[in-house]
Amino acid sequence: MRIALGFLAVSIVLGACGDDGAGAAGGGGAATGGDSASGAGAPGGQGGNGGGTGGVEEEGGAGGGEVGGSNEGGAGGGIGGAGGGGPADGYGELSGTCGVLDAQDVASPDPDLIQGIIDFSARPAFDVSLLSSGGQEMYADGNLGGSSLYSEIFAYEVLYRCDAAVYLKSEAEIVYQTEGKKTDLLIELDGEKVGVSVVRAMSYPEGSPYPVSQAYDVLEGKLADIIQSSQNVAPEDAWQKQFLSVLAQTPDHAAAIVEAYAMVPAETKADTIVIITVTEGEDDFIYYNQ
Repeated sequence: MRIALGFLAVSIVLGACGDDGAGAAGGGGAATGGDSASGAGAPGGQGGNGGGTGGVEEEGGAGGGEVGGSNEGGAGGGIGGAGGGGPADGYGELSGTCGVLDAQDVASPDPDLIQGIIDFSARPAFDVSLLSSGGQEMYADGNLGGSSLYSEIFAYEVLYRCDAAVYLKSEAEIVYQTEGKKTDLLIELDGEKVGVSVVRAMSYPEGSPYPVSQAYDVLEGKLADIIQSSQNVAPEDAWQKQFLSVLAQTPDHAAAIVEAYAMVPAETKADTIVIITVTEGEDDFIYYNQ
């Protein structure tokens, strides 16, 4: 397993879907919306060379360079950055590991963990017009409830801008053979179907501690949900692999997730790729719908 580290502002110590639940008093929460494990743009494009009560909320259903293309495409389409280079232009400034995922990673039986940052400092309020066509379609489609829509959209935006992901289906559109945990998005990456589950590593109230024990519960739970949704998905939507996108409120939240990841059993990690994205700047809309 390789661990690709993004350029986080702090050093990180190297050492997940369901109904909302309360965390320990003073602890952090990790948010993710209804009963789901937790989307997309068109392949291709140039990628360049190169305290109070802690809530545990689960997501609705499981890095820098020059522009790699335009935001044009078909249904949920668009051309993002790919090929190991920098991200395509888009909503928020991306830095860290970017453009490293391809069909070989999707086919690999190994898990992985990569990290990056998205900075909203120049965008004081959410503006749907700044999203890719796939992100705008996700916004119009909505999700199955909860407060996780924005985090799901930006989980997709990162994959679109870095890896030319194509949005195929929303959480409500994915077909399952058996009822159970659901995945937030279905995308195509380098010609392969991939399920994407999303979770927020956050504190509630804002500023409350986010202990590693809390991060572990969230991460282990989401990874277990991913295994279940992958087993239950119908053949027409069956994916090769799932990604778990973690939107982290601060570098400290990301550090707790990384430390917790080292503690998760190999059978629970399975072949899932965990993508940690620290959000900076005006990011309250992702965590508190503000």
